[in-house]
Amino acid sequence: MTIFVPIMKIVILDGFTANPGDLSWTTLEEMGTLTVYDRTSPSETVARAAEADIVLTNKVILGKKEMELLPHLKYIGVLATGYNVVDIKAAHERGITVTNVPAYSTESVAQMVFAHLLTVTNRTEHYAQENRNGRWTNNKDFCYWDFPHMELSGKSFGIIGLGNIGQRVADIAHAFGMRVCAYTSKSESQLPSYVEKKSLTALFSECDVVSLHCPLTPDTHHLINRQTLQMMKPSAILINTGRGPLVDDQAVADALAEGRFAAFCADVLTEEPPKATNPLLTQPNAFITPHIAWASKEARIRLLQVAIDNVHSFLIGHPQNMV
Repeated sequence: MTIFVPIMKIVILDGFTANPGDLSWTTLEEMGTLTVYDRTSPSETVARAAEADIVLTNKVILGKKEMELLPHLKYIGVLATGYNVVDIKAAHERGITVTNVPAYSTESVAQMVFAHLLTVTNRTEHYAQENRNGRWTNNKDFCYWDFPHMELSGKSFGIIGLGNIGQRVADIAHAFGMRVCAYTSKSESQLPSYVEKKSLTALFSECDVVSLHCPLTPDTHHLINRQTLQMMKPSAILINTGRGPLVDDQAVADALAEGRFAAFCADVLTEEPPKATNPLLTQPNAFITPHIAWASKEARIRLLQVAIDNVHSFLIGHPQNMV
């Protein structure tokens, strides 16, 4: 007797950022009929997903309105850790399984934190460009510098949120010889011996570097604002590789312009891509990268593998990484 197994229709709505062509979706093709779109606008979402049983999305929103128009939809796989692009309540009400990809980018994001920090303390890109322009060859002395250099050893590094990434950042800061402080819900007994638990006020006022690794919630929205910035040292460096809306962009730009703290480093902004009028883009002491901390090839390989494993687990009746 032949058992009929329906062929699932799989649609990837915005596959380009995770896989611009250097990786492969082949394994998904073996699980059903696969259609991959590089990008999908809101007006195209329903039409493109209309016949799909399985939809994978990175930043394309699947809200209640979209789900009501997608009667075949059984599964949504988010190609990221954050899943705010999906209306989870609406999905659950319709019996749609939703999964995400946790902890795939920990090493890459932690590395970006220190790429930003070293950009401020050592300015290697600035000097490399100056020397391409011939400055060193025409210099009167054997060396020159345009900025005061800061040694990290002995400085205090404050971390807000001590999850996977925050903990890895703590490890690296400790390896640099820094004093590590954290604002975290974990008890002191759960912390490594080198991490000092601090209140937010103490962390902002005492630390030479503050790095954001907490989730975005109503309580943490604009955690960095005029009031919290006033607590920081004039020499402090603020780093955000977490979520853009943790920071009030205008407040940070104003504080930088007034010299109230030294530098702001960010891989995320409130709106992405940002408007040309975003005040941080023209601040000389704001160092902004275009949300690429997660995007190393190694991290993207892990991302795709877990996303594909999530689909496979769903198809065999044992879904994993559900949200």
